[in-house]
Amino acid sequence: MRELVRDLALALRAQVLPSLGSHSARAHDDAAEGAGGDVTFAIDAAAEVTLEAFLAERAPDVAFYSEDRGLVEPAGPARAVLVVDPIDGTRPALAGLESCCVSVAAAPLDSDPTMADVSVGCIVEIPSGVMFLAERGAGLVEAPPVRLSANQRIDRMFWTYGFRGRPARALTEVLAELIDASSVGGGTFDLGSAAFDMTRIATGQLDAYIEPGPRMVADVAGMRQEFERVGNGALLNNSPYDLAAAALVLAEAGAVVTDAYGAPLAGRRLLGSGEEFQISIVASANAGLHRRILEEVDVGIRRLNG
Repeated sequence: MRELVRDLALALRAQVLPSLGSHSARAHDDAAEGAGGDVTFAIDAAAEVTLEAFLAERAPDVAFYSEDRGLVEPAGPARAVLVVDPIDGTRPALAGLESCCVSVAAAPLDSDPTMADVSVGCIVEIPSGVMFLAERGAGLVEAPPVRLSANQRIDRMFWTYGFRGRPARALTEVLAELIDASSVGGGTFDLGSAAFDMTRIATGQLDAYIEPGPRMVADVAGMRQEFERVGNGALLNNSPYDLAAAALVLAEAGAVVTDAYGAPLAGRRLLGSGEEFQISIVASANAGLHRRILEEVDVGIRRLNG
């Protein structure tokens, strides 16, 4: 399974790489709508074709769940399921930026697998080909050196978040004090890819990734309507296909990953993208910084509630 996951990630990278920065790849595929409600660009549609063809040839008894197709099962019994985001960071890819990745995670296909069932996770940076390959309990099988930051100070924090599909004023209200505290002594970024954001923690380039969207929807009156307004009727928060591989990579690297309440992700359902599947996340290089971030997120949610 490790070899299959690795080879699929590399095949998807090879398909997408020539289209990076291409304006023709920005065309919307009006005949397709992503399972999570996001726009399907031409570059996404082409990657999905490669995904299905690869598995039909190499592993016809393996199901897959992807951002644009949802769950696709083989004709007979499936021995496993691959959770695939062929381009995590479609918009950076279309702009020709470095923060776009292929994300592939593997799990047994039982009645309702969870994030804890993910056995292999692979992230491949599309421009560079740098790979993060993790196997549960075996660590990082292939990856750059792990350099987790020891920083525990908010005012010196280098960190990232994401505004795609999120109401900007509301999200900024929740994160405002974190942004203000770290904008001079540290740095804040929106890089456009959860997988890229999270693997930066393993490399030591960033201290944290913070995405409170689903908690905002759950805890703040009227917030669902705001998210749907920005998402053209859909809730566009992180789904398991955004996080499954990267969460395993970070866990095996020794980082701290929870939702925005501080709860572990292990019990979260793996195969879905609707509201009930979406996951808030705080990923940090160390436990001390993680606690401080969660405290600030609590304050930000209270502030948004007025």
